[in-house]
Amino acid sequence: MPGPHTALSALAVVPFALMLLAIALLPVAAPRWWKPDRNKLLLSAVAGLPVFLLYLRRDPTALLEAGEEYLSFILLLSVLYVIAGGIRLHGDVRPSALHNTAFLAAGALLASFVGTTGSAIALIRPLLQANRERSRVTHTAVFFIFLAGNVGGLLTPLGDPPLYLGYLEGVPFTWTLRLWPPWLFMVASLLLIYYAWDRLACAREPAGAPRPPAEAEPLRLEGTLNLLWLGGVLVALGVLRAPAREIAISLLAGLSLWLTPGGVRRANAFTAHPIIEVAAVFLGIFVTMIPALELLRAHAPRLGIHEPWHFFWATGILSSLLDNAPTYLTFLALARGLGLPAEVAGAPEAILAAISLGAVFMGALTYIGNAPNFMIRAIAEDAGVPMPSFFGYLAYSLAVLVPLFAAVSWLFL
Repeated sequence: MPGPHTALSALAVVPFALMLLAIALLPVAAPRWWKPDRNKLLLSAVAGLPVFLLYLRRDPTALLEAGEEYLSFILLLSVLYVIAGGIRLHGDVRPSALHNTAFLAAGALLASFVGTTGSAIALIRPLLQANRERSRVTHTAVFFIFLAGNVGGLLTPLGDPPLYLGYLEGVPFTWTLRLWPPWLFMVASLLLIYYAWDRLACAREPAGAPRPPAEAEPLRLEGTLNLLWLGGVLVALGVLRAPAREIAISLLAGLSLWLTPGGVRRANAFTAHPIIEVAAVFLGIFVTMIPALELLRAHAPRLGIHEPWHFFWATGILSSLLDNAPTYLTFLALARGLGLPAEVAGAPEAILAAISLGAVFMGALTYIGNAPNFMIRAIAEDAGVPMPSFFGYLAYSLAVLVPLFAAVSWLFL
């Protein structure tokens, strides 16, 4: 009977590889089968069962830890989704490259302070609504994933889950603010690329009839009480510990559901589908990635990873395939074991910066790199926007993001 110290076979990662392959291919090969959330849950169950049975004998504590991480992960996403879904920004915003770029800039800035999920849910619907008359909107949703769903969340531990875990591991709360130069470089570069791209896309749009005067109205914000609940979530995450933290943010989500007028959520087309889809898919990912992370921890010291740029690319590439939070912790543990000066949270500051940049930035490389990616995709598809397939999205990210990551590596690491 295998025990916790038995060498793990590389075959143990096959369920994880099959899970990723299914996520990539099934939406294209079998879209009708893939659409119901129960089928995504079935996929997670089938892929996760061999790993569950393996670790039930090998190391049950690994299953418990993965379960706790998954529940905390889904709870926080659900709370932010519920509260942000009660905020409605609406009005007559003309679809233009400048207005769209301003939306993306706001999403990137908000992401560090209300989380990538909160920023994405609050702004994706008004952005899509503003562009409802256009036929070319896919690139706008993709860049929104890049900026509001990932890159923007670098400046505080509340912006992205791996940074929050770093804070719990001893990284000072304000330390991530020091990462503003690469944050500004990435945000500014993506906004400039998007603006040029969207200007070309706008020029190719067919001329349409102007909006009726009755539709012209200034921007208005409804559900503003939810801003208070979002602030409460930020305070709870920064001050409280489990289980008081989880109880507090759940109560705040309950207050949002109770006190937000139903018309606001209906106007937002608020449904449970996006968060259920994320929960179903990431259940399989969290279970099947257990052996992948164990193998990574076992063999990472022999991989020759010791320079900051090594950590940036290794953390980032694996974060795009695994969940970026445990990947961040794995490489933080590796950095602590190098015997180098323990400048911040037991690791060299330059290496910790590289790990943080890789985990946050490269979560944008795939739909599964960060949970808001899937959520934004689901909301956009519900709004009728044709989103790219797994490999189609990967083509966008490789073309746009990888050259910028190379520049970050060269300029800052």
